[in-house]
Amino acid sequence: MKSIVVQQPERLVIEERPLPQPGPGEVRMRVSRAGICGSDVHIWHGHNPFARYPRTIGHEFFGHIDAVGQGVDAARIGERVVGDPVLSCGHCYSCQVGRPNVCRELQVIGVHRDGGFSEYITLPAKNAHQVPATIADNEAAMIEPFTIAANICSQLQPAKTDIALVYGAGPMGLTTIQALRGVYGVKRIIVADRIDERLAMARANGADCTINNAKDDLGAALAQQEARPTLIVDAACHPSILPQAIALASPAARIGIMGFSAEPCVISQQEITSKELSIFSSRLNSNRFPMVIEWMSQKKINPTALITHQFAYTDVLDAMEVFEKDQKHCCKVLLTF
Repeated sequence: MKSIVVQQPERLVIEERPLPQPGPGEVRMRVSRAGICGSDVHIWHGHNPFARYPRTIGHEFFGHIDAVGQGVDAARIGERVVGDPVLSCGHCYSCQVGRPNVCRELQVIGVHRDGGFSEYITLPAKNAHQVPATIADNEAAMIEPFTIAANICSQLQPAKTDIALVYGAGPMGLTTIQALRGVYGVKRIIVADRIDERLAMARANGADCTINNAKDDLGAALAQQEARPTLIVDAACHPSILPQAIALASPAARIGIMGFSAEPCVISQQEITSKELSIFSSRLNSNRFPMVIEWMSQKKINPTALITHQFAYTDVLDAMEVFEKDQKHCCKVLLTF
């Protein structure tokens, strides 16, 4: 089989690898679609501290079960499935309280172990979620990105009375905007980004108002609209954002942080406590696949609106370059196998 492998930082190749056999409790998936994420680019460039090389990348993947291991019902062969990349131990504190995404022994498919940018992949049967026929192949490949939005929203508990401020109109921000609009029906969605074309994408995906915070002062713009955000999502994850979000937030607001930044930031305890703010962080997803599959089945979200490019897997280098460099026009890139 063919697999897309980062042999070492900056060296990405397509290799011929042996066909994997599913072990006990596992299934083998023949991959049909796979989505490119920023973390794949980080591994390619050597910027992900969790990755070891060589590594087959890819944690957003969809296909069909074509073989099962011992203990798995053979009737599952032929199922259309999407893979949850979160592998957990099941017995540590995090797993016991329903948060396997921060398991003490966490492994992520495509990071800690070989991923879905391959013609075939094996994974635990419980991580292969059946996709109904009403969800098209391309849409199914978008389930994992929406689980990231589902995870932060499950913590923030958006309500119809909320005024939401979303920092960042990249893929994470746009999936969150769609969820806030189509699933939770929040009162108002304001989006801040530094690229006008991304802000246009935000409006197309449900934002009521957009602000280019490279050109305009965000605080002044919100004040002019008499908008005090009750729910803030940081989907851009620059160290300057959290202190500003704390300052802009309404009393009793919730703030959610969706990504990683190793850079320190300075925040005021007084500003947090005086307004009794709640601050949440979110990593990957904690069993959110059934939730997103239901969202898609009920047409509450529109994943195809985010798919801007599609490439054959043999053109992966071109696909990665477009995803990384064309921030004005590119949102989600799918590889076809």
